[in-house]
Amino acid sequence: MKRLIVLITLLTGIGIVEAQEPLSRPDENRFTKVVLQQKLEEPMQFQILADGKVLYAERKGKLKLYDPVKKKMDVIAEFAVSREYVSKTGQREEGEDGLQGVILHPDYVKNHWIYVFYSAKNASVNRLSRFTWNGGKLNMATEKKMLDVVVQREECCHVGGGMVFDKDKNLLLSTGDNTFSRSSDGFTPIDERPGEGARDAQKSSGNTNDLRGKILRIHPEPDGTYTIPEGNLFPKGTPKTRPEIFTMGNRNPWRLTVDSKTNWLYWGEVGPDGSNASDLRGPRSYDEFNLAKQAGNYGWPYFNGREGYRYYNFATKESGAWYDPMKPVNNSPNNTGMTVLPAVVHPLIWYPYAASSEFPEMGSGGRSAVGGPIFHQSDFKGANHIFPAYYEGKWLITDWVRGWILAVTLDKDGNYVSMERFLPNLTLKGPIDMKFGPDGSLYVLEYGNGYFRDNPEAELIKIEYNSGNRKPSVQVSANKTAGAVPMKIQLSSAGTKDADGDSLIFDWKITRAGVLKQSSTKENPEIALTAPGVYKATLTVTDPSGAKNSKSVEISAGNEAPKVKFNFTQGNSSFYFPGNTIRYAVTVTDKEDGSLTNKRILPSAVSVSINYLSEGYDMTVIAQKQNTFDASAQHELAKGLIKKSDCNACHALNTKSLGPSLTQVAFKYKGSSTAQNFLVKKIANGGSGVWGDAMMPPHSTMPTAEISAIVKYILSLSNKEASQKSLPVTGVYVTKVPANATNKGSFIFRAAYRDRGANSAPAQLGEDILILKNPTIPVNNADQSAELTFNDDRSIATSNKSGAYLLLRNIDLSSLKSLSINPGAERASGQIEIRTGAVDGKLIGTAALAEGNIVTTTLIPTAGRQNLYLVFTQPGLKIKEFTFSNR
Repeated sequence: MKRLIVLITLLTGIGIVEAQEPLSRPDENRFTKVVLQQKLEEPMQFQILADGKVLYAERKGKLKLYDPVKKKMDVIAEFAVSREYVSKTGQREEGEDGLQGVILHPDYVKNHWIYVFYSAKNASVNRLSRFTWNGGKLNMATEKKMLDVVVQREECCHVGGGMVFDKDKNLLLSTGDNTFSRSSDGFTPIDERPGEGARDAQKSSGNTNDLRGKILRIHPEPDGTYTIPEGNLFPKGTPKTRPEIFTMGNRNPWRLTVDSKTNWLYWGEVGPDGSNASDLRGPRSYDEFNLAKQAGNYGWPYFNGREGYRYYNFATKESGAWYDPMKPVNNSPNNTGMTVLPAVVHPLIWYPYAASSEFPEMGSGGRSAVGGPIFHQSDFKGANHIFPAYYEGKWLITDWVRGWILAVTLDKDGNYVSMERFLPNLTLKGPIDMKFGPDGSLYVLEYGNGYFRDNPEAELIKIEYNSGNRKPSVQVSANKTAGAVPMKIQLSSAGTKDADGDSLIFDWKITRAGVLKQSSTKENPEIALTAPGVYKATLTVTDPSGAKNSKSVEISAGNEAPKVKFNFTQGNSSFYFPGNTIRYAVTVTDKEDGSLTNKRILPSAVSVSINYLSEGYDMTVIAQKQNTFDASAQHELAKGLIKKSDCNACHALNTKSLGPSLTQVAFKYKGSSTAQNFLVKKIANGGSGVWGDAMMPPHSTMPTAEISAIVKYILSLSNKEASQKSLPVTGVYVTKVPANATNKGSFIFRAAYRDRGANSAPAQLGEDILILKNPTIPVNNADQSAELTFNDDRSIATSNKSGAYLLLRNIDLSSLKSLSINPGAERASGQIEIRTGAVDGKLIGTAALAEGNIVTTTLIPTAGRQNLYLVFTQPGLKIKEFTFSNR
C-alpha cells in the first residue's frame, strides 16, 4: 500500500478567511486579447519598461526589444550561448540551455542596469551578468560577471532561469536540478552508481553546497558584485553550504513572483513524469505551485507533492527506507554538502497528470507549472487598464502545457482558499512567462506548442481590462499560408466581435517587407499574390468610439509546402500492441522539388523517426532526436547542392584544394553566432583574402535558401561525431516497449521534409505525425462523454440513464477484434453497446457486465477510421477502463 507522508508545514499555518462584502466577477467580455508581436523564436522571459516597451530573451541567444508605438521588434544583442549536451559517447543533443532570462534593476531609470542569465558558450556554467543599457544596442563590453552556476553538460535538463526583485531590492534567481531523470522510471533520480552523477539530483537539489536546484537570493552592489542578505537558508560561514541559497530542494522552479504587500515569494515548479505510484519506489508525480514566506527546503529529490520517496539502489534494484520529512538524509557520493538536511516544506498546490481531487479546476493531461503574478490595484495607480478589485490579492498562475490561467484565492496568512478559471474561453499556446505591465494589462509570452523550434503560434500578447467601451476582439485566418504563385487566398475575419455590439470598420493591409501592396475594407476579402515573397496580412478593426485592435497572418508566396504522409501498410494506426509488426511507407511530394516516387527527392533528405513516449518528459528527448534527424536530412540535401554546384572545384571535405577544406572553414568559424549570415553573404557576393589570394566567384544566381543550407552543413562539420541517421522511408518496425519503461505510453511516428525554397520564398516544412496509443483507455481519457457521473478522481464513470455514452473520435478499427471492459471493483450488471458513427449507429459488439467482472466482446470486423461509441443501455452501469485487442 502506498505510504502517504504528510510533510510538516514550516511556512503556513491554519488561516481564517476574513468576512468581506463579496465582489462580482467581471464579465469575460470586459477583457480583450491584444496581439503585440507574432512568430517569435523560442521566447523565454520578458520585462516591461515604464514606456511600454517590452524587452525579452530568446533561448537561441537573441535579446529583443518590442516598441508598441512603432509596432516593431529590434535585436539589441546576441549572446553566444551553449544549447547542446554531449554524452559520454560524443553524441550531441539539443537541450533547454541558452539565453534564459532578463530583468531590469528596480532603479533602472537611474542606473540603467539589466541582468541577464545565460548558458556560457565555452564554459560549463550558467551565468548571471549585469550590463549597462541606455536603449538601442546593448554594449557587451559593459558586462559584469556576477555569479556562475556550475553545471554538467553531459545530459539534459532543467535550467530554471526565473528572476525577480523583492521589496528590499534583493535579486532572486531560480536554477534547475541539472539532472537527467528519464532513466528513473518516473520516480526520483538518485542514481549513485559511479559515473552516473548526471542522473543523481542529490548532487544538486539535495546538496547544500551547490547552487543548482535552488532559488538564490543575493543583493547586487554598485561595483557588479553582490552581498548576502539576512534570512537566507544558511548563514554565511556555515560549513558545507552556499550562503546564496534561499530555497533548496527544487527540481525546475520557473517564473518567480514577489507579493508587493507581503514580500512573500511564489513560483511554479515542474515535477517529474511518473503516472503511477509504487510501493517499492514512491508516489506518482506532481507539478507544484509554491509559496515561501521565509527560507526553506522544498524536498526534491526526496519528496514530491505531499509524498515521500523510498531510497532506491540503482545497482541492485533494491528499495530502502522511506525518506523522513523531518530529517532528510543525503548520503550520495555526489553530495558535497551537509548530510542531514533541513526539514521539508510542503507545496501550496500540487497536481498529477490525472484529474486532481484536491484541485479539479486544473484539469488533466500533460503538465508544466509556470507561475504568474499576484495582483494588487495599488501597484498600478493611474493605469489605463487596471484589473477590477475582484482580483485583488489573487495569484494568477498558468501552465505551459494546459494553457489555462487560474486565479487562486489565498487568505491573509497565505493559505489556499479556492481557484477558478480566468477567461475560460482563452487557451494559451505554451505560456512561458506572465506579468502585469505598468498600464495594468496582463502580458503573456507564448512559446508555442513544440520543443526546440520556432513555433508559428508563438506570440507576445497582453490582456486589457476595459471598464467602459471595449476594444473589438480580432481573429484572422487564411485558407492558405504558403503556396506557389500566382496564389489566390481567402482571408477571413471569422470570430472577430465587439462586446458592446458596435458596428465595426474593417481595414486589411497586405504588406511585403513593410511596403503596402494591397488593401481592402471587406470583412473577408479574397486576394491574389503574383510576386514571390513573404507577405503579412494585417486586419485592423475599429469601433465607432475609435477603439482599435489588430492581428496579422503571415503568407509565404512562391513556394508550395511539401505534402508528407506516413502510411501504414500493415498494423493498426490508432493503437499499438507490444511486439507487433508495423509496415510503413512514407510519401513526399513537392510542387517545386518533385517527389520520392520520381526520385527528384532523395530518401536521405526525408527525416523519419519513431519514438516511444512513456511520460511527459520524454517529449524533450523526442524533440532532441527529431532535431537531429531533421538536421541530418538537411545535410544530405546540402551535399546534393554542393555536388551540382561549382563548390567541389575549389573545396574538398578534409583536404586543402584551391580553397580551404570545408572542415577547415567549419573550425575557423566554430562558436561564432554571426558565421551563418556572414558566409551566406560571402558565397553570394564572392571575395578573397581570408584564405589567400585565390578569388571565390560570386554565386548571385544561387537561391539564398540553397546557400543557407550549404553553410549550415559546412558549419556542422566542426562536430566530430556522425549525425544520427534517419530511419528509411519504407520499412518495418516492431512496437517493442523500451526496457524499464511503463506500458502506458505511446509510439510517435513522424516523417518530415523541408524543401529547398523557391522563387525567393523561404523553405517550407511538411510533416506527418501518427500517434499509436496504448490500447487500454481509462474512462477519463475518452474524447467525450454524456450523461455520466465520475467519482472524485474520475477513475470510474457511472451512467445516469439509458443512452449515456463514451466517445472515441476517429479511431482506426482495422484489425481490432475484441474489446474488454473493466468496471473496476464496482458491482453492476447490464449491457454496453459498441457502435460506430453515432449513438444509434451500426452495432459492432455488445458487452454484458456481470457483478464487477471484466468482460470481453468480439467486434464485428470493421475497416477504416470512425467515431466509436460505448453506449450504456441502462442507468447505474460502471466502467473504469476498456482495452482493445487485435487477437
